[in-house]
Amino acid sequence: MARSYPEIIPGAGACLATRNALSGTGRVRWMLRKPSQRAADNGWRIMSDADSGEYLSDPGNWFVADFNELCAIEPALIGIYDFPVGSDLQIVDDGEGIQIFDTASGREIPRTAFYVPTPHRATDKH
Repeated sequence: MARSYPEIIPGAGACLATRNALSGTGRVRWMLRKPSQRAADNGWRIMSDADSGEYLSDPGNWFVADFNELCAIEPALIGIYDFPVGSDLQIVDDGEGIQIFDTASGREIPRTAFYVPTPHRATDKH
């Protein structure tokens, strides 16, 4: 069966995501990067704004998903792809645009820190 989403980041691997994030019941809001559990696991844990603590504690609400599928649902995830293990981030949409913040410090992540897939990188042509 063919994917119904583009491969934005080749070989991006799999992540864990909540049912609410995957289904669109909630909007992708929280991103936490843990150490990989398996070779295909890139470590990202993706949660939605509809997820409560009780919801998150139920293993039945978590699914293995292709990271590219989540990027198709929320393109802001493309920019965080290569952030290090331990990253704890949140998406904030103030109505004028999406920003990504470090949860612990409350600081906005500058756009210059975001990952850019190879085909979209600017090249230096001196």
